[in-house]
Amino acid sequence: MSQRSSKNIKFVDADILVIGGGFGGCGATYESRYWGRDLKIVLVEKANIERSGAVSHGLSAINCYMGMQWGENQPADFVRYARGDLMGLVREDLIFDIARHVDSTVHKFEEWGLPIMKDPKTGRYLREGKWQVMIHGESYKPIIAEAARKSASEVYNRIMVTHLLMDKTRPNRVAGALGFNVRDGQLHVFRAKAVIVAAGGASHVFRPRSVGEGAGKTWYAPWSSASAYGLVLRTGAKMIQMENRIVLARFKDGYGPVGAWSLLLKAQTTNAYGENYEAARLDEIKSLVGKYAETTPLPTCLRNHAMLQEVKAGNGPIYMQTQQVLDTKEKENTGWEDFLDMTVGQAVVWASQNIDPKEKPSELTTSEPYVMGSHATCSGAWASGPEDCAPADYQWGYNRMTTVEGLFGAGDTIGGSAHKFSSGSFTEGRIAGKSAVKYVRELAGNPPQVDEAQLTMLQQEIFKPLENFEIGRNEIVAGSVAPSYISPLQGLQRLEKIMDEYVGGISTFYMTSEPMLNRGLELLTMLKEDLDHIGAEDLHQLQRAWELHHRVWTAEAVLRHTLYRQETRWPGYYYRGDFPKLDDADWHAFTASQYDVKTGEWTMSKLPVHHIIE
Repeated sequence: MSQRSSKNIKFVDADILVIGGGFGGCGATYESRYWGRDLKIVLVEKANIERSGAVSHGLSAINCYMGMQWGENQPADFVRYARGDLMGLVREDLIFDIARHVDSTVHKFEEWGLPIMKDPKTGRYLREGKWQVMIHGESYKPIIAEAARKSASEVYNRIMVTHLLMDKTRPNRVAGALGFNVRDGQLHVFRAKAVIVAAGGASHVFRPRSVGEGAGKTWYAPWSSASAYGLVLRTGAKMIQMENRIVLARFKDGYGPVGAWSLLLKAQTTNAYGENYEAARLDEIKSLVGKYAETTPLPTCLRNHAMLQEVKAGNGPIYMQTQQVLDTKEKENTGWEDFLDMTVGQAVVWASQNIDPKEKPSELTTSEPYVMGSHATCSGAWASGPEDCAPADYQWGYNRMTTVEGLFGAGDTIGGSAHKFSSGSFTEGRIAGKSAVKYVRELAGNPPQVDEAQLTMLQQEIFKPLENFEIGRNEIVAGSVAPSYISPLQGLQRLEKIMDEYVGGISTFYMTSEPMLNRGLELLTMLKEDLDHIGAEDLHQLQRAWELHHRVWTAEAVLRHTLYRQETRWPGYYYRGDFPKLDDADWHAFTASQYDVKTGEWTMSKLPVHHIIE
C-alpha cells in the first residue's frame, strides 16, 4: 500500500472548494453560487450532506435571530450580549457582521420550508428567549442541504479530507486539499483557487462522562473530529482562543438541552435542597471575576461554576424542577418535542429511569469540554474582518480569510465570533463564500500550483495505517494487543485520558496548572510519535485514524493556549489552579498560536481586543 496506482486517484479542479457540508459549508456553497454564477464550486463532505454536521438529527430552536423587522433586537445588542457572555473577549467586528445579516438567513430558511413556530397573539416568531426562536426542526438539515446541493457544481460525499495542499511557488497560499473515499478508498486530489474550511469542531478530545453502555454519547456531535482545526493550523494559519473550550449544563446521562425548559417554560434549577444556589454564590463569583459577575444574564461559564461549587459542597444532585412548569398539555408537548427534535436519547433515559417530568424533577450535570467556534465559545482561526467596521489590524483584504492566502473559514473554523449556532454559521458561510468569489475574480490568471512532491509524500502518509496493519496483523496477541502498531481507538482513549487528567477535564473538576499542563504535553508528544505506528484494518478504521490525527493536533493547540494564558478567564469552563482569578490588567487580550510545519515549533503571542460597540 506504499504506492497507489494512478487509476485510483481522482483529480478534481475547482474555482472554490468548500470542505464540510454542515451549516457553514452549506451557506458558503449557496452564496458562492449567487455571486459566482460561472464558477465551479465543489462541496466535499465526510458523511452525506443530507444528514451531516451538528444539526444532522434536528434542532428545536434557532438560537441566533435578531428580529430587526419587528424592532426586537439590533446587531449592536447582540455584540454586547456575546461580549458579556465571553467575559469581554470577542471579535466584535465578526459578531456584528453576522448579526446584521442573520435575519435574512432565517427568512430564507422559512421560505425553503422550515416550519418556524409563531406566537398566536402577535404573529411573530415564537421566542424561546431573547435571541432564540422555536422551530419544528427534525428536518432542519435536509432542508438546508437541498439549497447547497442545488448550488454546487459537484458534491462529493463520503470523502475524508486529511490535508490541505499548499502552493509550490508561494508557500503561504493554499492550493487545494487531499482526501480519500471512505467506501472505496479512492484518493481525491482537489485543486482549487480558493478553499473554504467549514468542517466541525471537536468532541472526544476530552474523556466523556458516558462510558460503558453509553460510550460514544456526547453533547456535541461525536463525529465532529476537530477537522476545522486539524486541517487549518497545519498550514501555518494563526489560531486564537483555543483554550476557550466549552462545558455545557445538560440533563444528566442523555445530554438533553435545557434551553427550552429554562427560557421558554421557565423551569427553575436548584440544588438538592430546593435552593437557588446561583444567587447565594454571587459574592464568591465576584471575588473571582469582578465586574463580569454583574453581567445580565450571568455568563454561561459562571452558571457552570456555581453548579460545580454546589456539587463539591455536597449539595447535589442539581435538579431542574420540570414538574413545576408543566401545567398545560401545550407546555408538556413543547418539553417533549424539544428532545424528540434533537436529542431522542434523553427521552429514552427518562423512560428507562421512570422519570415523568410532570411528577418529579430531573438531574442536571456539566458535560466534558468541547472545542468549537460556533457555540458559546471562540476557538478557531484568526480571520480578516469586514471592510466597513473591522479595525485596521483585524482586516487584510478579504472578509473571513485566514492568515493563509486563499484559505477562508466559517462556523467552527473561525475564532472570536461566539454564539453563531446554526443560523449564524450559515450566515458566516455566506460571508466567506462572497469573499472567496471576490478573491478568485481578482486572482485572475495567477492560480496556485500543487506541489507534485508534496502530493506524493502525503499520498503515502495517508494510506500508511493500512500498510502498518498488513505488516503487523500476524503479531496480534490477546485479541487486540499488537507490538508494532496501535489502533485508532487505543490512540483516542490515550488522548482522552491525557486531556482529561492534565488539561482540565471532568476527573479534576476542570482544574489544571502549569506542572499538570507540562506533564500533559510530555505525554501528548509521546502519543504524537506513536501516530506514525497507527494501524487500520479497513477504510473505516483509516477514517478513524485521520480523525484521531486531527483531534491530537487540536488537543496540542488547546494545551498550549491554556498554558500560555496565565489566568482563569472562564471559571466553569476550566481553572488554572496556579492563577485562580481573572486578570484584565495582563490578559485582556486574545491568545494566538502559529505552527511552523518546517521546524515543528509553535509561536505564542497576544493579539489586541478592540471594543467597537459601546
